[in-house]
Amino acid sequence: MNKFIVTVLGKDKPGIISLISNGLYELGCNLENANQMILQGQFAGFFIVDSPSNIDIAVLSQTLKSKTQTSGLSIHITPVKDNETSQENIKGETFLITTIGPDQKGLVARFSKIIARFNANIENLKAVFKGGKDPNDNIMSYQVFITPDIDTNQLFGALRQKAKELELDIRIQHKNIFDVINKI
Repeated sequence: MNKFIVTVLGKDKPGIISLISNGLYELGCNLENANQMILQGQFAGFFIVDSPSNIDIAVLSQTLKSKTQTSGLSIHITPVKDNETSQENIKGETFLITTIGPDQKGLVARFSKIIARFNANIENLKAVFKGGKDPNDNIMSYQVFITPDIDTNQLFGALRQKAKELELDIRIQHKNIFDVINKI
């Protein structure tokens, strides 16, 4: 099997996921992971695909591009090695870090710089900025993987200090606790 990451970008409209997933299915590919979002009317999708050995990057690319040629979507395909897709052997814990408050330039840059300085990994980021001073309109949510060698007290202290400087409310919670509290 060959592993690829398929990136799909373009104006959002109904049926994009169906178009891509069915194209992959018809080629005999297995969709291992998928993540998609809509950002201000723009579709962004990322798919980890395991394809049969007779399907190389050229066939995959040609097939998906022909199926999407009238959609206005941009397709980019990159090979992925097996050892590049798994972090299962790395020990650590995931924390959810959420800030709410007035919109300001550089919020993501300032917080991600602190997280990077402590060598923690941002696994997922969602930032919604509608502008203005209404705190409910400006939210950043980071899912951060923290290994045991990271001093969480110092990391969380630095994040809280930055939030205070920027007049933001910050919440830091272990993902397991978040999941239990928010279980439906």
